[in-house]
Amino acid sequence: MPDLLIELFSEEIPARMQTRAGEDLKKRITDGLVEAGLTYAGAAALTTPRRLTLAIEGLLAESPTIREERKGPKVGAPDKAIEGFLRGAGLTRDQLEERETPKGAVYFATIEKAGRPASEIVAEVLEATIRNFPWPKSMRWGSGSLRWVRPLHSILCILSDETGAQVVPLEVEGVKAGDTTAGHRFMAPNRFAVTSFDDYAAKLKRAFVVLNPADRAEHIWNDAQNMAFAAGLEMVDDKGLLAEVAGLVEWPVVLMGQIDEEFLDLPSEVLQTSMKEHQKFFSVHNPKTGRIERFITVANRETADNGVTILAGNQKVLSARLADAKFFWENDLRVAKSDIAQWTRALENVTFHNKLGTQAERINRIAALARELAKVTGADADLAEKAARLAKADLNSEMVYEFPELQGLMGRYYIEAAGEDAAVAAVAQEHYSPLGPSDDVPTAPLSATVALADKLDTLTGFWAIDEKPTGSKDPFALRRAALGVARLVLENDLRLSLAEFFEAALKVLLKLPDWQAALLGAKAEQVQASEEDKDVAAKRVHELAHQVEAANAIVSAVPTDLLSFFHDRLKTFLREEGIRHDIIDACITMEGNDDLNLLVKRARALNEVIATEDGENLVQGFKRANNILTQAEEKDGVEYSYGADAKFAETDSEKALFAALDQAQGEIEAALKAEDFPKAMTTMSGLRSPVDAFFDEVQVNTDNDIVRRNRLNLLSQIRQVCSAVADLSKIEG
Repeated sequence: MPDLLIELFSEEIPARMQTRAGEDLKKRITDGLVEAGLTYAGAAALTTPRRLTLAIEGLLAESPTIREERKGPKVGAPDKAIEGFLRGAGLTRDQLEERETPKGAVYFATIEKAGRPASEIVAEVLEATIRNFPWPKSMRWGSGSLRWVRPLHSILCILSDETGAQVVPLEVEGVKAGDTTAGHRFMAPNRFAVTSFDDYAAKLKRAFVVLNPADRAEHIWNDAQNMAFAAGLEMVDDKGLLAEVAGLVEWPVVLMGQIDEEFLDLPSEVLQTSMKEHQKFFSVHNPKTGRIERFITVANRETADNGVTILAGNQKVLSARLADAKFFWENDLRVAKSDIAQWTRALENVTFHNKLGTQAERINRIAALARELAKVTGADADLAEKAARLAKADLNSEMVYEFPELQGLMGRYYIEAAGEDAAVAAVAQEHYSPLGPSDDVPTAPLSATVALADKLDTLTGFWAIDEKPTGSKDPFALRRAALGVARLVLENDLRLSLAEFFEAALKVLLKLPDWQAALLGAKAEQVQASEEDKDVAAKRVHELAHQVEAANAIVSAVPTDLLSFFHDRLKTFLREEGIRHDIIDACITMEGNDDLNLLVKRARALNEVIATEDGENLVQGFKRANNILTQAEEKDGVEYSYGADAKFAETDSEKALFAALDQAQGEIEAALKAEDFPKAMTTMSGLRSPVDAFFDEVQVNTDNDIVRRNRLNLLSQIRQVCSAVADLSKIEG
């Protein structure tokens, strides 16, 4: 069985595209080979800035011969039908076989497809892959029509076994496949031939190319840590930057440089971001002071002076970059100390969304909502409003304009510099959180308040203008915002009615109180208007009434739809806890389903009970009772919802069920009132035994009408008692 080696050699591939490109090459080639009948033992894709490499082991030397049997028309069928079948099968009439079937004699054809050599199949699959490769961005060059991420220089494609290596005959847009590749662009640019993957990897290493990106990353990190340790410093961990830098070099050479003293007092986040974004440098900090004092850069070659010239050039460029950062920092500090509110005022000229107004208008809405939310979060309402008005001020700062990823963080520095309380300053950084399922949730009352207000304003706003997520599209990250609200509520153990705050946010957004006040004023003016002005006044009243009606319609409709969206997000969130969607559905139908904290506590308690044997069997008993009751009500045209009387009980199990239901009902009501859902659920599951015994011994639909009605009303009592805890009819299985 031969091994296959493919290398597509080009100009530098952007680092962000390399990993995905390697995966795409592997999938497209292996899928194509298997589809053509060539199986293999293993495959691995490797990438460097200038090459995509695929190594496949244990490939079949040729595809197997395939025999296929096809059933044709009946013997004696029209000639045209038989000729069409022959054309499809590629056979002549004398090659057909007649067989007797239950429906009479039928023609059968046996079609044999001979196997093909691996080289022929590989050539077809590789050419199709190259011509249709899914680059995020691609280009054409010269006069050819081929598109590739960067100009494609050569194709290495060989099949090798114990007898030697064979070049797969292939040509794409004038680029012929061969058995040669090139080493490092500067240190070993000459081409050389290879005979197998092992030979290829060994010769590349001698030509100053580390083929495996994981090996390059490990080499960079180990050398960087050793250099930092030798200087008494520590590396700042950044896995994303490490992966990117490993995709920028084929022969990594790690160098450590010094940051000029004048920049060491810049906030460490500014230094780190500036070096990472502009220069792809790693930060090295002093564990004693916490300051970033040096940087690590990775060159793509060895030099006679051991990188001194490279390092000097990098330090010169870095100093210029950091001089800009220092200028931004000092300018921003001057503004913050003199009048930080001018940044907020300037946001009146920045559009948040063309249907939702400016950033300044949005800040006003968040501040108003924060005051209301402070009642449930325990925050000081005045401080919550102040924090909300300052939280986004840094959006107008020079530093955030240069480095948008520092928004919030810089706000914290600037608000503290303005002399505000540290808790107010912290809101600027924390109110954006949580940004994802693994992000930390703000727990400080002020930060949690403004974070909730920010996300609720976003959600209600986009729902009001009907810009909801559709399918996989969510351009405004509304799913993330809803999950953020849920986590803020749950992890801070907050109790609030989402529907009420949806309405409050919508009224502020739509300026409903202002429109209502204007309508009342217009009606008063209409009464006092002179005859000649009555038509104008009436028109004004009509316009304002229409505006108020439209706003009220949105306030009425949006909360229900938005709450349903929250419930869907909650199902996704709780699925990680092992809580099924049907258990959440059983709780959503209960009163207070817009209190996420209450809803989740109920769902968790129900989930624990359903996991027990008593709970599972009780659900089946409940469903049995519900089904019998529903069928009887439909048949009789009446509702059996009251009137069950123990004096009509005939059996011990029936009497025991009456007693158990009476006791459980009182205990469940008390537990629910105390919001002790575990106790309510456990009490409900305790009905399992009397319910089972009742169904084992009692025939509900007896011939005695009085007893039958009494038993049906008893089933109704089972339904009522259990439904006070959760809607068990929603439980699947």
